[in-house]
Amino acid sequence: MPVFRRRKGSRPRLLPELDDADLGRVRRRVETCWDRGSLDTPVMALMAETLDDAGEDWDRKAHRLRVLAWSAGRALPAIWRQHNPRNQHALLLHAWSDLLQAGQAGATVDLDATRETCRLAAELLPADPTPWIVYLATLRLERHPSTELAAIWREIKARDPWNREAHLQALGYLSPDECGSSSQVLDLLDSVRSAMPPNAPAAGLELTALVRNHQRAMAPGGVSALGAGEFWRRHDAVAALDQAAHYWPSPGFLDHAQALADLNLLAYALIKAARPGEAANALRATGGMGAPWPWSADGEPLERFSHYYARARESE
Repeated sequence: MPVFRRRKGSRPRLLPELDDADLGRVRRRVETCWDRGSLDTPVMALMAETLDDAGEDWDRKAHRLRVLAWSAGRALPAIWRQHNPRNQHALLLHAWSDLLQAGQAGATVDLDATRETCRLAAELLPADPTPWIVYLATLRLERHPSTELAAIWREIKARDPWNREAHLQALGYLSPDECGSSSQVLDLLDSVRSAMPPNAPAAGLELTALVRNHQRAMAPGGVSALGAGEFWRRHDAVAALDQAAHYWPSPGFLDHAQALADLNLLAYALIKAARPGEAANALRATGGMGAPWPWSADGEPLERFSHYYARARESE
């Protein structure tokens, strides 16, 4: 597995692949072949290679599948699967493409068929949690009862206990915006807080929950928004920020596929908590690589990230 280095001092930018340069090259090739209006057959081999290269780094495999699914649209994954019906990567890309399409307003996708695709992909590579992660995401989209998610959650945890994508899917499902409540989110966080390694791919779970709660409080405006600053003075918020601000920006501490996205999350939370010095430290650790969320909650994400990143560079 190659080491993806952060380019310090680079111009602020948003790239879906973050610092995964190999993935970026394949993504651009996928987008170019469709821009020309024709299918570049070797692009399927390139996608297979970049997914193969992830090996058993299931977190990176999920990241690569998500990026490729966004870039490939609906047609290419279907063509790849048609030509390779027993290729696990082709099946997973097709399933993830279905998932993304189903999340669009007005889309009609047979998610029962998507789940069958996930089952077949799981049979082809039993050690891989990714089919179960996509399966869980389809249940979340259709608001299935939590009893159905529990069995799938056990399959994922048995294969990759701290998978980032899986934990974020579970967090979304259990949130009060979807099928759960604030108490269920707290139960999830309590269940992982003591056991999760501090540098696990899912290390940003609690901070993600905190930022989502903050944005939920800010959304109505008025009195609710005026009191949102007090949110970051709560004991749980202070403890989560203290630990993340101390460890995450250290070179090499976070090395999972979306580490830079988590550093963006940390910087945003520290800004909202009025901790500008630590926020600047987290921003500098990104090397200028932004992530759309959570900056998108405050405006155009690249503009917001660039604004704070420039201030962080000036304070060096």
